Amino acid sequence: MVKFQPDGWRTVTSRIVTDDVRGLVEFLKTVFDATGEYRTGAPAEMKIGDPIVMVSGDGEREAMPPFLYVYVEDTDETYRRAIGAGGESIEEPRAG
Repeated sequence: MVKFQPDGWRTVTSRIVTDDVRGLVEFLKTVFDATGEYRTGAPAEMKIGDPIVMVSGDGEREAMPPFLYVYVEDTDETYRRAIGAGGESIEEPRAG
């Protein structure tokens, strides 16, 4: 069988295009305990929980707001970290 996806990756991978890759990488690390590093000339590969989220600059593509659902153990604390790290609240978290 031909291997069609890299090890550790899912069949669908999110990619965020931003005008501040370094800032978003640090935000993801602070708020979601993401692992990964800023890379020059290639998308950052940030692991949040089990999936990898790619973060790249707005060179060939136009920056756009991402829309991701991230499930966390402590929603209130994660929300506080996001606001404290400069995040902008669109809506407060609520129990599912």
